[in-house]
Amino acid sequence: MDYSNNLVVACNDIEKGIFYRKVYFHLALAILAFIGVESFLLNIVPDQMILAMFQGKFIWLFLIGAFWLGSLLADRCTFSVNRSVQYLGLLFYVFLEAIIFLPMMYIAMTYSDTSVIYQAAIITLALFVGLTGVAFTSKADFSFLRNILVIGGFVALGVIVAGALFGFNLGLWFSVFMILLAGGSILYQTQKLKYTFTSGQYVGASLQLFSSVMLLYWYVLKILLDRRK
Repeated sequence: MDYSNNLVVACNDIEKGIFYRKVYFHLALAILAFIGVESFLLNIVPDQMILAMFQGKFIWLFLIGAFWLGSLLADRCTFSVNRSVQYLGLLFYVFLEAIIFLPMMYIAMTYSDTSVIYQAAIITLALFVGLTGVAFTSKADFSFLRNILVIGGFVALGVIVAGALFGFNLGLWFSVFMILLAGGSILYQTQKLKYTFTSGQYVGASLQLFSSVMLLYWYVLKILLDRRK
């Protein structure tokens, strides 16, 4: 019998454990793949091309639009019934994240102490582990976060677009807001692992967690870089 369409909440403890291990194993693989792709891009993409990503408001608007469309496509792929398509969607999303992170990593490596990259990674890991622990051990219902995340996401997108169009700095408090948004997303998505996913959707579940982890890392790294200016 194929149990891949059974809700995780209806599985026994052994099946739940297998599902959770697969989710976090694929999350770890996605992070390692991101590190590999990012390192490769930093070595082969010319400095002039990376610097061009800082210039002009329309370039960032194009990147945001392309990333949004690509994220939708990757998300659909990771929930396909075809396992190969699922992995293709996850890898595609990793590549998108690597492109978006390219200018930020370039700044960290060129104009700052590269240790800031590792500091941000440690802080992100600590926050992720803490939030995951809360989501798994707490009896609180985090489903209320869904509407907050949707509204907060649209507000954040509007502010980012306005900042790109009119050229104003979003500042520290916006980064703090985005960290809170990413943290809420990790809580909500971790709870979804327990109640809304089926045991065969571990690739899609890992992608959703990966997107939140990278959002969290982006703004932790941004705060650390801004403090060193």
